[in-house]
Amino acid sequence: MAVCARLCGVGPSRGCRRRQQRRGPAETAAADSEPDTDPEEERIEASAAVLAGVGGGLCAGPSPPPPRCSLLELPPELLVEIFASLPGTDLPSLAQVCTKFRRILHTDTIWRRRCREEYGVCENLRKLEITGVSCRDVYAKLLHRYRHILGLWQPDIGPYGGLLNVVVDGLFIIGWMYLPPHDPHVDDPMRFKPLFRIHLMERKAATVECMYGHKGPHHGHIQIVKKDEFSTKCNQTDHHRMSGGRQEEFRTWLREEWGRTLEDIFHEHMQELILMKFIYTSQYDNCLTYRRIYLPPSRPDDLIKPGLFKGTYGSHGLEIVMLSFHGRRARGTKITGDPNIPAGQQTVEIDLRHRIQLPDLENQRNFNELSRIVLEVRERVRQEQQEGGHEAGEGRGRQGPRESQPSPAQPRAEAPSKGPDGTPGEDGGEPGDAVAAAEQPAQCGQGQPFVLPVGVSSRNEDYPRTCRMCFYGTGLIAGHGFTSPERTPGVFILFDEDRFGFVWLELKSFSLYSRVQATFRNADAPSPQAFDEMLKNIQSLTS
Repeated sequence: MAVCARLCGVGPSRGCRRRQQRRGPAETAAADSEPDTDPEEERIEASAAVLAGVGGGLCAGPSPPPPRCSLLELPPELLVEIFASLPGTDLPSLAQVCTKFRRILHTDTIWRRRCREEYGVCENLRKLEITGVSCRDVYAKLLHRYRHILGLWQPDIGPYGGLLNVVVDGLFIIGWMYLPPHDPHVDDPMRFKPLFRIHLMERKAATVECMYGHKGPHHGHIQIVKKDEFSTKCNQTDHHRMSGGRQEEFRTWLREEWGRTLEDIFHEHMQELILMKFIYTSQYDNCLTYRRIYLPPSRPDDLIKPGLFKGTYGSHGLEIVMLSFHGRRARGTKITGDPNIPAGQQTVEIDLRHRIQLPDLENQRNFNELSRIVLEVRERVRQEQQEGGHEAGEGRGRQGPRESQPSPAQPRAEAPSKGPDGTPGEDGGEPGDAVAAAEQPAQCGQGQPFVLPVGVSSRNEDYPRTCRMCFYGTGLIAGHGFTSPERTPGVFILFDEDRFGFVWLELKSFSLYSRVQATFRNADAPSPQAFDEMLKNIQSLTS
């Protein structure tokens, strides 16, 4: 009887486990050199075989089952294929089964496959042999050790925030800081620069290097503070300084951040905001803390696919916003921010129950007409909220949920009213109705003409001239330092699957948003509840 491995399961038998639990580490190591069979068990099995033979001569019975084959009897090349298909986290336990397994698990083919399948390492790992580093070292000392920092993160840089993507890039783990394109080119691709990298140059331990500055990689440090949080520290900040002093550093930062010089920016308020951001963010070039963020979960009835978008915010430039759907509402949460509305705050909220039917093209140019339509919807929303709260108070103590009965805030599921173009009017009900209405003009190859009212400012005049549909929404505005925040009415305009806009009535301003097209790994939320909790956490940090 094989003690430590069977085809029906790899690992010690029950008796072996009990003996291993009683052993210390030294006894376990010594036991690896002992035979894989127990003499006492062999004697018992031999006695059982004799009795079975005698019994077979006395009376006829079913033929004995065929002998089972042990994994230990398989050829080593087959065991390599079997072990290479197992998760890398299970292999250390498998190595404790017996000496043969431990010896086979030193085969680099096994770990090369685990690096490729679990972390996407497609590099030719054979060249590591020159440096004396094995694929097993890469897996254990680099990939597995730092697996908890892979994914999307938001740096704690006061109101400005940011977007960091930590990925496995070849034989490195690199932290890329994603930056919006230069203002106002919202449709341009994202820019990115490395902040740190981790690699394995010798067998002892992985090396962390800071990539900030213009003097090349230098020594850094990474500490995993707690679950979903880590920090980086630079030990050689002199590499961040430039020979021309702070003035040269500012001009270099301005070209990278804004794509222009200070002389090109004539707006005095914008100059102040830019200088303030440089002074504030340069304080964090030594140590940074990052908190994990997730991409929003997607559902079939979402108006469009949720995700990250780049948006125009006046003198603050372009900022990154996360669009997510929550039942009958959609929210835009800032991933990067500014001194007025910091990162983590909910910049816009869209009420998918209240569709806004725009007037004809000529009347769209009249700001007063658009304002009248939006304010009428806002008044209706307020009435519905009051009546809904009154009914909720009357419903306390009654049997049966009130939500199952139709109310003014929850109209009956019937065909929504039609507008002049045949699309549903502003009294649409469920979010699914909004999706169907958005698909109708897209399928017909048509969209409603759209133009901004006269007097509404826009950083980007090259906005789409047709839209699918519009909804009532609110936008968050505040004074400098996030003082006196308040929500003001506005219009959410859906242009297509990758672009939307928002008209801020009180500011007479228009923001255009374009989807971030980059693909992010290790960024999906484990559950909708985890995503909602993440939103609360990043909002509480700046409230």
